[in-house]
Amino acid sequence: MLDEKIAQYAQEIEQFTPQSQEDVEAFRLRFLVAKGVIRDLFDAFKSVSPEQKRSLGKSLNELKQAAELKYRTIQEQFAAIAAVHKRDIEDLTLPGEGFVMGSRHPLALVRKEIVEIFRKLGFVVAEGPEIEDDWHNFTALNFPPEHPARDMQDTFFIKKQEGNDIALRTHTSSVQVRMMENGQPPFRAIMPGRVYRNEAISARAHCFFHQVEGLYIDENVSFADLKQTLYYFVQELFGEDTKVRFRPSYFPFTEPSAEMDISCTICKGAGCTLCKKTGWVEILGCGMVDPNVLENCNIDSRKYSGFAFGMGIERITNLKYEIKDLRLFSENDVRFLSQFETELI
Repeated sequence: MLDEKIAQYAQEIEQFTPQSQEDVEAFRLRFLVAKGVIRDLFDAFKSVSPEQKRSLGKSLNELKQAAELKYRTIQEQFAAIAAVHKRDIEDLTLPGEGFVMGSRHPLALVRKEIVEIFRKLGFVVAEGPEIEDDWHNFTALNFPPEHPARDMQDTFFIKKQEGNDIALRTHTSSVQVRMMENGQPPFRAIMPGRVYRNEAISARAHCFFHQVEGLYIDENVSFADLKQTLYYFVQELFGEDTKVRFRPSYFPFTEPSAEMDISCTICKGAGCTLCKKTGWVEILGCGMVDPNVLENCNIDSRKYSGFAFGMGIERITNLKYEIKDLRLFSENDVRFLSQFETELI
């Protein structure tokens, strides 16, 4: 019966899977040439009854279209494979296809440089959780309950609970507390990491940024040790000609406290928009660890003393690479990041 043959050939066409170009040619000779099986079916179609012509004619046309589509598809597939093989063997001396070389993020570059400078002085790297409780983030660091840093405009609170709120850490000083709680002096470590504060995003501020804090606890540590440590750091990072000055300041966890300025790296002290025409740029806060903080961490403040400091990696990177908008650091703009391709490790 003609309808049975059409169904049989339709199934054969659908299941056809060629293994070589010869199989494709055999398919063409079987179904698509003037003396192929489809042509034979059209010849047989002439003798069917008028009642069957409509349904069989439709099936026959669909069979022909399926055979032609199958042939075109497998021809295109084999042609694409042949083109690849031809290109591969055309000239083996041609160079391979190029690819884009990645680069380190400027913040990662500066963080690494800072870590390496302090490593030369014997500082190790310590890390801690970004989600902190009230004790490690505030109370142990001598923040009184009424301190403004506890207000919602400064801190991202995750869970408010009586006596021990949970929040995103506002500084990496919490890592210092954990180190002092879980060990015995001497301590000499830096704490790089991401911190969070509820601030409006602008060219000069962001709701998250990166810090490097340092801690040195031992017997007979003085403010002179702090100053010499930071003098060395500045000269290593910005050059021996960089000037340094300390200004009295206040931090709950250090006493006495100071802010450290360096001569502007852009105008070399002459005055520009970055330094607000003063010739100086503040880069970090520092001071001697408050005895209350030592006692909170079960360290005898009569025997041990120490200093701590903290700086924003974004601020250091701004000065080092003359970047005026710190929002660029978190926007993943390839045009910006590609400028640091030569800074690969």
